[in-house]
Amino acid sequence: MDRIDRAILMALQTDSTATSAALGEKIGLSPSACHRRIKMLEADGVIDRYVAQLSETALGQRSTVFVAVTLDNQRRETLDGFERGLQNCREVLDGYLMSGESDYLLRVVVADGDSYERIHKDILSSLPGVRRLISSFAIKPVIRRTAEPLPMKAAYTNRPMS
Repeated sequence: MDRIDRAILMALQTDSTATSAALGEKIGLSPSACHRRIKMLEADGVIDRYVAQLSETALGQRSTVFVAVTLDNQRRETLDGFERGLQNCREVLDGYLMSGESDYLLRVVVADGDSYERIHKDILSSLPGVRRLISSFAIKPVIRRTAEPLPMKAAYTNRPMS
């Protein structure tokens, strides 16, 4: 990955709807060269997908809850069952398999405490293998980034430069 790839990625993380012409002008490439590089970054899996960042507040989701989940055991079938069940809970925006005291850490967004109570009782506590849920309500966001930090050195080199 060279400085031009990094510039393209930084620009796309700010505005993924920018055209190849607009990106090329911003970073000093022709639209076709910019388009070619974007397609290579997509093909190489560096660009995973394009999404719209929605406002949780505007959608009425005013509370963020972090949930530490402890399972009954660490067997593959228990972990897989929990992860499959978690896919059906749209309020869970992020979920991580963890090391340490808890098995998973989830980020849940809800309108209010009553909404979370329903999710806690009806969904999360009934997922396969769940032994314990520890919920912590966020007071306010302090920092929230969507842009990935980009490496300064080549992370992959399996393609020709243009």
